Amino acid sequence: MSKRYVVLRSVETPRTRSATPGAVATDAPSSPIAVELEEMAPARAAEVARHRDVRAVAPVVPMKLVEPVPLDVTADPLQNGSTWGVKAVKADTSPFTGAGVVVSVLDTGIDPNHAAFAGMTLERKNFTTAGEDDQNGHGTHCAGTIFGRDVDGTRIGVAPGVERALIGKVLGPGGGSSDRILEAIEWSLRNGAHIISMSLGIDFPGFVEELRQDGVPVPLATSMALEGYRANVLLFERLAALVEARSAFMQAAILVAAAGNESQRNVHPDFEIAVSPPAVADGIISVAALQPDAQGLTIAPFSNTGARVSGPGVGVLSARAGGGLRSLNGTSMATPHVAGVAALWAQKLRIAGQFASPLFTDRLIGAATMTPLATGFDPPDVGAGIVQAPQD
Repeated sequence: MSKRYVVLRSVETPRTRSATPGAVATDAPSSPIAVELEEMAPARAAEVARHRDVRAVAPVVPMKLVEPVPLDVTADPLQNGSTWGVKAVKADTSPFTGAGVVVSVLDTGIDPNHAAFAGMTLERKNFTTAGEDDQNGHGTHCAGTIFGRDVDGTRIGVAPGVERALIGKVLGPGGGSSDRILEAIEWSLRNGAHIISMSLGIDFPGFVEELRQDGVPVPLATSMALEGYRANVLLFERLAALVEARSAFMQAAILVAAAGNESQRNVHPDFEIAVSPPAVADGIISVAALQPDAQGLTIAPFSNTGARVSGPGVGVLSARAGGGLRSLNGTSMATPHVAGVAALWAQKLRIAGQFASPLFTDRLIGAATMTPLATGFDPPDVGAGIVQAPQD
């Protein structure tokens, strides 16, 4: 039985490194990857995977939004004119704004007319069959946290100095698919993204149902979906490795993704789910969600465990599609805080002439701290701790 596969190919790069750290080599390709989509049988897929330039082959799987979570627990959204999240990552005291850094947001789109994005250059590309605008509002909210300008005197953006953003609409009302996500990542890299932020995950139940509707018996559909799940984790790992290797010849870039909201610690303390794909893939910076507490920051009850870093993810005030502000909860809300802090570190490293991918990642994760966390936290829940903006 034939099905759709994503083929990830590497694009050859020159073997010589530029003499200046972080400088762009003129003969280097703009993207280290080529994404192809092919309808083929599993045997043919296995044959293609053995080609020298092929890094991974995986069946196309449905992708879904990491949906915000309703909570009884609330957070005071404002602290002296800034959201509590902006202050918690110390962006309000950083001398850096993200100026000169390009951020890509792969989500449900954006409201380009919102006051939070006034004066920005927003380069949009629609990878769905739905309309170009943000019909959900999730992408607008995430973008506002990363680089939104002040709205009615309230600072919502971690890196409000970002002037150019790439907005890939990869999720419509019915979700999206892994091939479109890969194409959007390639598009982002080709257009100069330093940071790619994603708050989405593999829709495993949806994949099983898709196979079942094609006439595959449920036990076999589940087995096929598990194999597709594994293949796609490997695909994203190979992708992240290619992106990191790219920094030897071009500007650095990192991938940041939400850990997922499937845990239910408020039901039982042991009800913890591991980080979901694509965030679980090696080389992608997975993000857990924190919430404020009287004793300090604590892990949000819904936040999946095993993330690399954490960010504010409860009571996050940001841009509402159509105008104004609204508060949401989720690892989707924590992820743009990390992406915003990454933009501040990118600016600092670019100024210092030290902008290379391993160092970029090391600085972002190495600066995270557990100091603000309440005692008794479980280290795997929070990773390296809450990210912190550079202060000098």
